[in-house]
Amino acid sequence: MTRADSLYADLILPLPLQKLYTYSIPEHMKGSLQTGSRVMIQFGKKKLYSAIIRKIHNQKPPDYPTKEIVSALDADPLISPGLLEFWDWIASYYMCTLGEVYKAALPSGLKLESETRLYENENSTHLPEDEKESMILDILRNRKTITINELSRASVDTFLFPAMTRLMNKGIIRSEETMRKSFKPKTDKYILMDAALNDDKRLSDVFGKLSRAPMQLALLMRLLDLSRKQLTAETKSLLPLRLIQNTAEFSPSSLKSLSEKGFLSIVEQTSSRLDFSEVKTSPPKTLNKLQEVAIAEIHEFFKTKTTVLLHGVTSSGKTEIYIQLIKKELVKNRQVLYLLPEIALTTHIIDRLKKVFGNKVGVYHSKFSDSERVEVWKTLLMNDENSYQVILGVRSAIFLPFRNLGLIIIDEEHENTFKQYDPAPRYHARDSAIMLADMHNAKCLLGTATPSLETYQNAKTGKFGLVELKERHGSVEMPEILITDIKEARKRRQMKSLFSPQLLEAIQQTTEQGEQVILFQNRRGFAPYLECDSCNWIPSCRQCDVSLTYHKSGNHLICHYCGFTTAVYHECKACGNPSLATRGFGTEKIEDELQIFFPGLKVLRLDLDAARSRKAYERIFEEFGSGRASILVGTQMVSKGLNFERVGLVGILNADNMLHFPDFRAHERSFQLMAQVSGRAGRKDKKGKVIIQTNHPTHPVLHMIRENDYMGMFLSQLSERIKYNYPPVCRLIRITLKHPDQKLVAQASQQLASELTRVFGTRILGPEVPVIGRVQNKHLQTLLIKIEKELNIQKSKEIIRQSIHNLLSKENMKTLQVIADADPL
Repeated sequence: MTRADSLYADLILPLPLQKLYTYSIPEHMKGSLQTGSRVMIQFGKKKLYSAIIRKIHNQKPPDYPTKEIVSALDADPLISPGLLEFWDWIASYYMCTLGEVYKAALPSGLKLESETRLYENENSTHLPEDEKESMILDILRNRKTITINELSRASVDTFLFPAMTRLMNKGIIRSEETMRKSFKPKTDKYILMDAALNDDKRLSDVFGKLSRAPMQLALLMRLLDLSRKQLTAETKSLLPLRLIQNTAEFSPSSLKSLSEKGFLSIVEQTSSRLDFSEVKTSPPKTLNKLQEVAIAEIHEFFKTKTTVLLHGVTSSGKTEIYIQLIKKELVKNRQVLYLLPEIALTTHIIDRLKKVFGNKVGVYHSKFSDSERVEVWKTLLMNDENSYQVILGVRSAIFLPFRNLGLIIIDEEHENTFKQYDPAPRYHARDSAIMLADMHNAKCLLGTATPSLETYQNAKTGKFGLVELKERHGSVEMPEILITDIKEARKRRQMKSLFSPQLLEAIQQTTEQGEQVILFQNRRGFAPYLECDSCNWIPSCRQCDVSLTYHKSGNHLICHYCGFTTAVYHECKACGNPSLATRGFGTEKIEDELQIFFPGLKVLRLDLDAARSRKAYERIFEEFGSGRASILVGTQMVSKGLNFERVGLVGILNADNMLHFPDFRAHERSFQLMAQVSGRAGRKDKKGKVIIQTNHPTHPVLHMIRENDYMGMFLSQLSERIKYNYPPVCRLIRITLKHPDQKLVAQASQQLASELTRVFGTRILGPEVPVIGRVQNKHLQTLLIKIEKELNIQKSKEIIRQSIHNLLSKENMKTLQVIADADPL
């Protein structure tokens, strides 16, 4: 029988569970737990997790006995009801579980989980029986205790689990579940001087007592001097220890002695990792007439529509419009979320925002430490004077706990980096932000020079408002775009390595005039692959069906899919000849070649290899922005909203690998990328130049880029999408099946396709093996489902979910991995 006063909580666990799990609430916690708070629970036999309360009720689950919640972790809810509602929408629309949303949404420091830690049983009389067991025991004795993950990293042998299990069964080692270290508040040490030292007589006595301890006396005098100069009423006589640590008088032993004698005490206080110090600000720039008209149109659309597209050519002054809109929201005491497609851009934009809004602006992305992200989260929950009103971030920032959101700005809305690929939830931050704005009764502004077809179609059909800026700010001319036929140049033996004569001459002229150059190649590394000149053998990844990319800086080959790395082969593994040569080129090779052609110029590289940390981004931007480097070589990172005033030339070294990529969006993406990177060229007093190298100079997309003809590209691509039924005409759902057994994947994909075809008919494409058919030793097959806009998308997704569930419920399919991706890119 269920007691009438029994209470239960439906919990979201950080696991891919299809349903919420119900736990009973202990008597002493009743009345203190709230929806959105974290609790500690035991799941399974030993594992401990922090879970989020989704609902509190008095209905005991009929199908399983409930466990009690172990402990409460929050005095106040960490997740608001509105944010939980947003999580529900993400899970439903992107076909994943709430547990997967939970894992993606919260910083790691707020997700507690136990880990298995191993210890030696010193009372055991058994001995290890083989080399692997001895190895584990030696590692354990050296470290006293170790986690399973640490054990894997400490040994070159990756197959230690059977040996570890044998040691546990024999009682030689034991395991315990311990909680991983979570977020710890930052603390600073302060010196609190004895109040009696303010009395001159008392102070004279102290000096007498310390006459035989000159180092202590010198330190005390220094502290008294600092306290008179530094302290104010607000500091309550606390002197930061850091002020004295680097002085000549400081010594830890002297400080300890003064403390023991009662002349001072050392206290710790919690401090913030975030910088809320006052920043000198200045008013935003005055808008020109075109910008004023645009902002008036945006306000007019916002009266009737949640979302507006600002379609402005590159360098048309969109950021200044964003600043004016942000200013208006802050006057109303509402929050603003400013989304960028790339972490690299936050360094560039944050300076512009802080000049206007000071310490009201915060940054949130994965290059910040987890502790900093936890503090941003908690700061937004507090909503006091030390709370950010503007958050600048990348896609994960949509999950922050906003209390009074008024505006979301999505800059460069067309970028595919707004889409999360792995792991789930595979959400699109642009589309999710539009829903988030609607839930908050806020507005959403999409800004770009090259809108995605889906967005522009929504604007043209009236779903979104449409505001256009067709001229560059300050009457700066659009760059001159030249298309160079490198196929013809090769025939005439005019190519100099990777460069056409026109590009080399333009680099020379531009740099001699004191201007800068950006060179774009959308491949990192030195060369896409190596190839044997004798038998054409190509080194490939052991775990993926893809060639290994050569990186000269570390002299190794890397798989860009799974991260597998190996030393460079000096002879062919097939025929044995030492005749391996590089094929193709990436950013690393361009950088290398430029040093040969222009030895006196400083060259920087911007790609994932060169900018792995926040400081690396900042260093590259600062160095190029200040003019200390002449040439910047990069991948698509250099195409996204960067504003460098000295850039006179942009070179696109190989347009063909984008134009001929096997994807229905290839021409759209090629136009966007090349138009965006072209927009980096040009100055107030001089027209910029862009040189595009290609083997196909008559390609229609290149003509549209040269004429800056976005509408021509849009109409031509839209007609093809209508003809072949692709977005924006329909919605897509891609299903990917993965398993180490190739035959099982083929069998499963056929079964799933047959079941779905009975419902969706010819809307099902596949199954087929993708371009990369094996990744991380798992074979892949995909299905593509086209669903017309007028059909009920949620009902369609439920049918797909059920079909996947039916497949995985079969005994031989339980180890199969099936991934559903809504609106894939």
